[in-house]
Parts: sequence; C-alpha cells; structure tokens
Amino acid sequence: MIRLLSVDTIAFTIFGYPMSVIEFVGTILYLWSVWLIAKRRVLTWPVGLVSVLLYMALFYQIRLYSDTFEQMYYIIACIYGWWRWADSPKEEGQILDVRFSTTKGIMLAVSLTIVLSLLDGWFMSRVHLLFPAWFPEPAAFPYLDALTTFMSLTAMWLMAIKRIESWLYWIIVDIIGIGLYFTKGVMFVTLLYVILLFLAVKGFLSWMQATAARTKYAAVFK
Repeated sequence: MIRLLSVDTIAFTIFGYPMSVIEFVGTILYLWSVWLIAKRRVLTWPVGLVSVLLYMALFYQIRLYSDTFEQMYYIIACIYGWWRWADSPKEEGQILDVRFSTTKGIMLAVSLTIVLSLLDGWFMSRVHLLFPAWFPEPAAFPYLDALTTFMSLTAMWLMAIKRIESWLYWIIVDIIGIGLYFTKGVMFVTLLYVILLFLAVKGFLSWMQATAARTKYAAVFK
C-alpha cells in the first residue's frame, strides 16, 4: 500500500510522461467530484474526500508544503460540506439553496485571503530553516503557493455553505495552478487544472442559472 502512494510507482507512460498511480487516481476522483459539485450533488463530498487524501501524499513528495497542509483543511471541509448538503432542500437530487454572499461577506473573505496568504508565504519561505528534519529543502514558490492555498481554502468553505462566488475563486486558482504545476513538471495535474478551469466556468454558469430559475419561480408564485 505504501509503495502505491509513492510518486515513483508508475501506472503508465503517456507521451513520455511517467504517470504515477497516486497522481492518476487522485486526478480522476478529483475531476469526478468537481463535476458532481457543478451538478449540485451530495456525492461530491465523499468522492472528494478520497481524492484529498491522495493529493496530500502527492504534494508532500513534490515539496509543495502549503498544498500539503491545505489538504488537512479539505478533509474537515469535505465532512462539513457532506453534512451541510445532506440537510439541504433538493429537487431530483440537486440542492436548491445556492446564492451569493452579501457585499460585506465578500469583502471580508477577500481581505482575510490576502492577509493570510502573505503570512503563510513568509512562513513557508523559511520553513526549511525552522524544521529542517521535516522539510529538508526550500519550499517551491512559497508566496504563489500560499495565495492559491488560501484562495482554495476560502473557495472550499464558500462552496460548503453554497455560495456562488466560490466558483470565481476557483477560476483564479485554476489559472494560477496551470502555470505553477507546469513549472513543477507535474504534467497530468497541469492538464487537470486546464479541465478544472472549464468545469469552474461551467459550474459558475450552472449555479447562476439555478438561482435565476429559483428567483423566477418564487416571483411567479409570490
């Protein structure tokens, strides 16, 4: 089992790129979970939970330490989102009560994301000096990695509480992630982020349509 979790355990090679088992399985499950969440299906959370555990092991091995810690948060968020969505009103298996946050809520989320990203970037740029036994080499792209980390944390929380602006966060994260993972040479994850960008745009439009349809329905029967 431990060997399967190693980035050196190759499932197959495609176009000269050695695909590890952990990267392949984690990617497939992650794509499935994003497709499910765009469809507003509760199953997204248990599927996402398994992919989170796999990516935690992957990111640690390629020294993206902020991303490694990020997965610990995702475990909690997946469990919370699973519980929250399970109790939501549904129609044909799709949750209904998606909406935007208030302007004050959006500004607070953006401000916290920026401040925490700067603090985390500073810490991660020095983590190999503070804890050399655990992190023997310097973190790769500490500030950029920290920014995508805290944007993702915010987006995940907003998604768990069914806020539409979470998709806008994911769109920005996906654009940055394409460049970051391409530079690190994790090609299949890079391709994943290209696909995720399209799914995020689709998810945003889908949730907007669901809200518009619900508003129109409420106006007709008011």
